[in-house]
Amino acid sequence: MLLKATFTATMFAAAAAALFAVSATGAANAQSATEIQLSYKDKKFDPAEITAPANTPIVIKLKNLDAKAMEFESKPLKIEKVVAGSSDATINVRAQKPGRYEFVDEYNEKVAKGTLVVK
Repeated sequence: MLLKATFTATMFAAAAAALFAVSATGAANAQSATEIQLSYKDKKFDPAEITAPANTPIVIKLKNLDAKAMEFESKPLKIEKVVAGSSDATINVRAQKPGRYEFVDEYNEKVAKGTLVVK
């Protein structure tokens, strides 16, 4: 019985240490992300070109200032997110290599275009 209690306590301590390590890593990654403010109004992104450093996670804070919903889509970044009218959204982008990554409002993709430039 003592052996079982010791084994269980050891397993609990190991699990707690692993959970702490994962939490600390997640917090460190969240702190190192680059945050970018982006707005959408009248079928236009403002700014139309946003910049971020290479190899760093990116958090795009998007404000849809129109009354209608829009869909932020980027095929190169493999992101699709519907944003309700007059609301905000957070779009998490994995760390990217240097390059230009196009995005659109899928509902108005012929006119509502933008670019993420990673340097």
